[in-house]
Amino acid sequence: MVETAPSAPSAPATEGLFEVFESIDSSALIFAILIFLLAYFLARVLTLLLSKISEMTGWHRIKLKMLIPLLKMGIYGIAAYYILIGVFEISKQEFLILAGLFGAALGLGLKDFFSDIVGGLVITFENPYQVGDKIRMGGYYGEVSDIGFRATTLVTPDDDTVTAPNGLIFTETVASANNGASEMMVVIDLYISGDSEPGPAMRILREAVVSSKYAYISEKCPVTLLHRKFPFYTRLRAKAYVNDLRLEFEFGSDVQTRAWEEFRKNNIKTPEIHLLEPPPEDKDFQPSTKKWRKHEF
Repeated sequence: MVETAPSAPSAPATEGLFEVFESIDSSALIFAILIFLLAYFLARVLTLLLSKISEMTGWHRIKLKMLIPLLKMGIYGIAAYYILIGVFEISKQEFLILAGLFGAALGLGLKDFFSDIVGGLVITFENPYQVGDKIRMGGYYGEVSDIGFRATTLVTPDDDTVTAPNGLIFTETVASANNGASEMMVVIDLYISGDSEPGPAMRILREAVVSSKYAYISEKCPVTLLHRKFPFYTRLRAKAYVNDLRLEFEFGSDVQTRAWEEFRKNNIKTPEIHLLEPPPEDKDFQPSTKKWRKHEF
């Protein structure tokens, strides 16, 4: 009786994947690099072009800038498709193996990196904020100048450029001041002495707000004035909208300067104590609290 030799075990699926990479010649690799570079420069040029066009459209500036992340995602997605399918000629089975290796890398130390990439996709498609928005994220406040695959770039009021990982969208609270609109609410606080009557001061503050060239007033964007008395001073608060969110600080400075000039003319005194920061009970302001009183004219 002749014993037959056991058949050789079938080659694992990963050998096919290795053969794919071994069979890649230098010309194909160079072609893949050229596709990536072309995608990079195309994304850069179109991003700059769209940014320039958006700055010339006025009210539609932010709406056009919202297209930038989608444009970049589309360009890099098409480039990755042609590199994997066209250059490397990867089959469906080999593509699934790559997906498995991708998942293994995710669990072996690249968790934060891929979390940032997934966060970029979430930001792009769910739009918690867009390019051009004023947001507070990761302890920083500024205008969103770019949303990339891995990070969001903010420009702070001090002209600092802050790179915040997109993964913060899963762990941090992100607040958008304008939520895609060109106009934005600005809160302006002024303090007068406790023995000064708030009525005349509120009328002066209102006039300074509504007459500002930066103010944007409509039915949906009204002007609201509130005041609250403390033991030694009274705080006046104006809540109004600026016509362009980039003029947030110019609006506040304009209103404060003109209001203080009128306060001096009308002998409305400033507090005798120096206010380094709002009182603790004043930080979590809620409009519905009974301690606030809306001033009627």
